[in-house]
Amino acid sequence: MAQAFAPSIQTSSNGPQLSRIVAGMWRMNEWNMTAQQRLAFIEECLALGVSSFDHADIYGSYGVEQLFGEALALKPELRQRIQLVSKCGIKLLSEQRPAHSIQHYDTSAAHILASVENSLRALQSDHLDLLLIHRPDPLMDYDEVARTFERLRQEGKVRHFGVSNFSRHQFDMLHRRIALATNQIEFSPLHVAPLFDETLDGLHDQGIAPMVWSPLGGGRLFSASDAQSERLRLVIKDIADQLQRPFASIVFAWIMQHPSRPLPLTGSGRIEALQVAVEATQFSLSRAQWFEILRAARGHEVA
Repeated sequence: MAQAFAPSIQTSSNGPQLSRIVAGMWRMNEWNMTAQQRLAFIEECLALGVSSFDHADIYGSYGVEQLFGEALALKPELRQRIQLVSKCGIKLLSEQRPAHSIQHYDTSAAHILASVENSLRALQSDHLDLLLIHRPDPLMDYDEVARTFERLRQEGKVRHFGVSNFSRHQFDMLHRRIALATNQIEFSPLHVAPLFDETLDGLHDQGIAPMVWSPLGGGRLFSASDAQSERLRLVIKDIADQLQRPFASIVFAWIMQHPSRPLPLTGSGRIEALQVAVEATQFSLSRAQWFEILRAARGHEVA
């Protein structure tokens, strides 16, 4: 079979063009790669059509963006072919940030601006393609965030904006003030709440594609022994056998079948794992198969 190539989609009417499969960089610091190996990984992703790379300031205890930037610096012309996504708004306890006395959220203008400067310096780039507020902050001033986003856009430092882990109402509150390009949420057969709590409905209604973290349930689908995971494993394996496709491809296809056009993130440094994700862009499940997975996820039939 010819090597699959991931298509790209525009996340919203004025949003960025992202690859349908996004390479998540959360654990890059655990991959034990040299800068040259990290560069090779980026190039292998591009060969699969995976051109979007998901970061956050805090990943790797504030270290992953720098690892990626070191690799990119070995071949700076690749910057034109990739989309850099990052997040801000969480302050972690870390040796890299000795001033932090408690893990907390900060969506003040000062913190967002400083975080973007740090990310750009670490990534060795003059702009981010997409910046997300990492989690809803109880003290967030939506007007202040919108003004800060607009300033970053005018300065050319960030081209598009979004959020992560926001409810439908929280998303709409900020979207009314400044156009948002995505909401990055947790969604998988092990976490189907977004199907029923209006998160996906709201994005679909506005023509905005969600990004999806933990599509494989952090690996639980492969190994966890709880009843839900075991039910899902049997059903997904059966469908994988029917379609002659890899197990994980079935899961990615199930997620992407939602009409809101979800963009799942991978989390692996193994290029084989990305190939399996990209393969899921090449086929669909039948409705019956899709609902078999939903039934296994919930433990009961639909009404």
